[in-house]
Amino acid sequence: MKLETYLTLAGVLHFAVLIGSACVPRGLNWRENLAALHPFLRQLFWVYGIFIVLVIASFGTLTLINTHALATGEPVAKSLAAFIAIFWAARLLVQLFVFDARPFLTNWFFKVGYHGLTVVFTFFAAVYGYACLK
Repeated sequence: MKLETYLTLAGVLHFAVLIGSACVPRGLNWRENLAALHPFLRQLFWVYGIFIVLVIASFGTLTLINTHALATGEPVAKSLAAFIAIFWAARLLVQLFVFDARPFLTNWFFKVGYHGLTVVFTFFAAVYGYACLK
C-alpha cells in the first residue's frame, strides 16, 4: 500500500478514537468518581479532556486535508508528521508503562477496546514516524 493510503486510514482512525473516547466518561463512571474532587479540579479534568479531544480531531482533520503533502514529504508536512508521531509515541509509552488499566478491564468490551487502542497508537506512531522520515 502507498503511504497516502496509510495516512488516510490514520486520519479516519483519529475519529474512531474519538468515538471510543466518548464512551470513557460513562464506562469509567466519571460522574461518581470525580464527585469527590474539588470543583476546580473537576473542571480542570474536563477542560483537559476537551483539549485532548480537540487535538485528536485536529490531527485527523489535518491528516485528511493534507494527505498528499504528508506523503510527499513537504517540509512543513514533515514537521506536522513528526509532531503527531511524537505525540502518539508518547501516548503509547504512557499506555504501556504508566497506566495500570487492569482494574477497569472488567469485561471483554473494555479489554478489546484497551488493546485495540494500543494497536492504533502503535499504528499512528509508525505511520507518522515514517512520513516524517521519508
